[in-house]
Amino acid sequence: MEPYLVYLVEDEDNLSAVLKAYLEKENWNVKVFNDGNDALEAIEDKPHLWILDIMLPGTDGYQLLKAIKETEDRPVIFISARDQDLDRVLGLEMGSDDYLSKPFLPQELIIRAKKILNRIYGTSNQEQKKIELNQYLIDPIGRTVTDTLTTGEEVVDLTTKEMDLILLLTGDIGKAFSREKIIEFVWGENYFGSERAVDDVVRRVRKKMNRIHLETLYGYGYRILSS
Repeated sequence: MEPYLVYLVEDEDNLSAVLKAYLEKENWNVKVFNDGNDALEAIEDKPHLWILDIMLPGTDGYQLLKAIKETEDRPVIFISARDQDLDRVLGLEMGSDDYLSKPFLPQELIIRAKKILNRIYGTSNQEQKKIELNQYLIDPIGRTVTDTLTTGEEVVDLTTKEMDLILLLTGDIGKAFSREKIIEFVWGENYFGSERAVDDVVRRVRKKMNRIHLETLYGYGYRILSS
C-alpha cells in the first residue's frame, strides 16, 4: 500500500516544522500549508488525512472543514488553542473526526492520526477481501461499493461514515452491533453526541443500498444479514 498522504494546515512555523518531522517518522508523505487559501486549493488532491488549525490566515479551519466534507469527506483532526469546548463541539458537529487542544504532545497527535488511518484505511488480511452482497461489491481497500446490477456497474456514492458503517457490519455478516460499538468504530471514542446519529447514517445507507438487509434490533443496534 502506498504511504499515507497527510496535509497539515498550521500557520505557526515552529509547530508545523515539529509536527511535520514527527509525521514523517511514520513514513507518511506530509505537506504543510501555512495559509488557509492555499489549503483550500489543494482539496482536490484528496489526501488520506487533514490536520487543521482553526485560526488561519485567509480561509479559516471551519471553512476548510466544510469544503473538505462537501468535496470528498476525508478524515479531519482539528487543533486549536482557542475555547476548546466550543471548538470541539462545533468541529464535531461539522464532521471533524477528532480534536486536540494546544498545547499537546506531538506523540499524542501521532497516536490519534494512526487510529483514524487504521480505522478508515486498515489493511488486515480479513479487510482486504472483497465482499459480494446482494449484487453489491464492497472493496474495503479501495473503500468503494459497486452496484453490479446496474449497467456499467455504478459506484455507490457513500460518505466516510456511511462507508465505515458498511465495513463494520459486513465485516461480520449476521453479527449484531450495538449503537455504542458503532459509534466507537465510526465516530471514535471521543464522540459525545446523540446515538441518533447512528440511525441517521443507517437511514442514508438503506436509501443508497436498498437491496441489503440492514436489520434494526430495537433497543440495541443493527446487523446486516446475508439475504
